[in-house]
Amino acid sequence: MKYLLSLCAVLLITVSSAAFALDLQVAKDKGLVGETPSGYLAAPSDKASAEVNALIQDINAQRKVKYIEIAAKVGKSLDIVEQLAGQKAIEKTEAGRLVQLADGSWVKK
Repeated sequence: MKYLLSLCAVLLITVSSAAFALDLQVAKDKGLVGETPSGYLAAPSDKASAEVNALIQDINAQRKVKYIEIAAKVGKSLDIVEQLAGQKAIEKTEAGRLVQLADGSWVKK
């Protein structure tokens, strides 16, 4: 069951990232967004542009829909699926990109 949940989370991250590959990749490359332990994207700065915030909101909304579907399929809570997806997304984040630590601080991986 844990393997299935992990696989679903990895696939979800891949699919949600592919939908906005160019924009999301550019935003990550520029350090405008990063992965968080909650399974969602966030801006490391309070001064993110409206365009960056719109990208974050759009991708996070799509991720939440997928997380809800996965949670229902595997019989786990949404919170558990989100946490697992966040862990997997941070693990898969490329070197030089930002990730948020559990304490809320941001670091380059």
